[in-house]
Amino acid sequence: MDKINIKNLEIFAYHGVLPEEKQNGQTFYVSAVLFVDIEAAGKADDLSKSVDYGKVSHLIKSYVRSNIFDLIETVAQGLAEKLLMEYPLLRKVGIEIKKPDAPVGLPLETVSVEIERGWHTAYIGLGSNLGDRLQHLRFAVESLRKTVGCRLLAMSKFISTPPYGYEQQGDFLNGCIKIETFLSPGELLNKLQDLENQSGRIRDVRWGPRTLDLDILMYDSWILDTERLYVPHIEMHKRDFVLGPLSEIAPNLIHPIYKKTVMQLLEELKSKH
Repeated sequence: MDKINIKNLEIFAYHGVLPEEKQNGQTFYVSAVLFVDIEAAGKADDLSKSVDYGKVSHLIKSYVRSNIFDLIETVAQGLAEKLLMEYPLLRKVGIEIKKPDAPVGLPLETVSVEIERGWHTAYIGLGSNLGDRLQHLRFAVESLRKTVGCRLLAMSKFISTPPYGYEQQGDFLNGCIKIETFLSPGELLNKLQDLENQSGRIRDVRWGPRTLDLDILMYDSWILDTERLYVPHIEMHKRDFVLGPLSEIAPNLIHPIYKKTVMQLLEELKSKH
């Protein structure tokens, strides 16, 4: 990926844990690496096909000066998110914030934090079999569309399917969406569970009836196994109500464990019935 570098932008601001840092201020140096495809801009000599580093520099200065935080970690995180939201052509951004006058009581050149944040592709499975099923799914889609750090890229049709696992319940309405997000998998899970709670979901029976069920099916090609989250979704290759909608919007998406496309997994599942 091509890069535009902004190095050591000098900004006087008021970040720090100590009261005198917030009162007196100090000089910070901010560097940014902008990951963006600039081939089209280079060939056409057209700034609109790239990211204007002058405007980015002024945005950085405005953000760093107009906010006051205890930690430069917070400055870096907020600045990265601001840039990603402000400039659609940015795929990733690296931020380094140097604090040469950090009050540590020892001689040093500088203290700094350095982070990278960028857009990831995630696929979310949606389901509902209580109340107004369609309205619950629409609520989830629109809420994610409006969430800072999420962009809706594609949405499957909604299909009605019989229950899975626990069969003493009504049919589900299921679908799948594709999003871009700079939320981490854990942050995205928190957001999805918050939306489930807002819809009134009660977790009393495994695979039981629910107003809203939202699952992270895939997150880039990551493989995660934690107490809270397994990615890719551990049951997705067994569920036609997941693979069907997913194949509509991403038939050639490759499962990182089974090394097969979604369409191949769906055809294999169908052949077993």
